[in-house]
Amino acid sequence: MLMKKIAVLTSGGDSQGMNAAIYAVVRMALDNGLEVVGIEDGYQGLIAGSVVPMNAKSVDGIIHRGGTVLRTSRCLAMKTDEGQNKAYKTLVDNNIDGLVVIGGDGSFQGAKILATKFGVLTMGIPGTIDNDLAYTDFTLGFDSAVNAVMQTIKMLRDTMSCNERSCVVEVMGRNCGDIALHAGITSAAEMIIVPEVRCSFEEVVARLKYNLEHGKKDNIVVLAEGAGKAVEMEAKLKQALPINLRSMVVGHLQRGGDASYADRLLGVRMGEHAVQCLLDGKTSRVVGIRHDVIIDEDIVEALSKRKSFDLNLYNLANRLVNSY
Repeated sequence: MLMKKIAVLTSGGDSQGMNAAIYAVVRMALDNGLEVVGIEDGYQGLIAGSVVPMNAKSVDGIIHRGGTVLRTSRCLAMKTDEGQNKAYKTLVDNNIDGLVVIGGDGSFQGAKILATKFGVLTMGIPGTIDNDLAYTDFTLGFDSAVNAVMQTIKMLRDTMSCNERSCVVEVMGRNCGDIALHAGITSAAEMIIVPEVRCSFEEVVARLKYNLEHGKKDNIVVLAEGAGKAVEMEAKLKQALPINLRSMVVGHLQRGGDASYADRLLGVRMGEHAVQCLLDGKTSRVVGIRHDVIIDEDIVEALSKRKSFDLNLYNLANRLVNSY
């Protein structure tokens, strides 16, 4: 099939680097003589027919920006036959030959449906801060989110240390502990709690008690949201220990702000690769990165893989804080 017109959409939770990927998709499509349109508001916009033409000017000055200029949404209707049929009709009515979907696991499930049920030529780009997709080493937004958490912890250290106070810091990631692990080890957190590794409340108490007995009164405990709630842990720790303690939820700050250098570059590389795959007739695939090489993989196969957790890095983090 001769590719003449492609569309790009962003879906699910926003992540830094999405705009860099949009920039590259649009510019590479135009460079190869393709017409390109944007779908506003994710699958919700695809179902509603929110299609806008895009040109080089459309993506001027967006490569660094967080969020997504196409806006995004979570769309339960895309899980229904009616919603799927409407989404497909929008593509047909607008003579769209190929679709680039930028998003996480849920967004890729939508792309998989369009590909397997209707034969839509799709390419997926992993845009999620959670880094929870097994087939790729990193997802767009992960590096920026980790940097946001690191900066938050750095500022917390300033105020916590002078007050001899500890803090439980809850970070995003759903059921994946990568943000907590990478931000925790690079911020010298005294404890990192993730859903992939069992850690009892008694172990947390024992670690903080040991630190207190050895003169360490300002502790940072990084808690992945999939492993618990910061406010609940704060209350329980105050009952178990004579400790000056606070808690905070970093929240959506992790998804905001300019994209890091790494996410901008990754977005550009992935966007270019997605367009090239469509031009080469490789479709129904997702783009990723392994060992700093941009790759693509069958979407069904990629989504069937189970994410592994870096136990070596986790164990290293524990060894580094056991020296008091």
